[in-house]
Amino acid sequence: MQLTDVLPFLIPLIIAELILLFISLRHIVTHNNYKRGNRTLWIIIVVVGMQFIGPILYFLLGKEDA
Repeated sequence: MQLTDVLPFLIPLIIAELILLFISLRHIVTHNNYKRGNRTLWIIIVVVGMQFIGPILYFLLGKEDA
């Protein structure tokens, strides 16, 4: 299997990952209240767990309900 065979599947996943990362980091920086943890903790979790897991954890566990 060559990279060119899987590239059409990887490009949309990479784009979705980067968009999710950007949205979650923007939300973390612009808000002060979190359900659990603090701003520094969530930035570390989102950046280190960048491959979908970090941003999804933030939106499920860290984002304060409106």
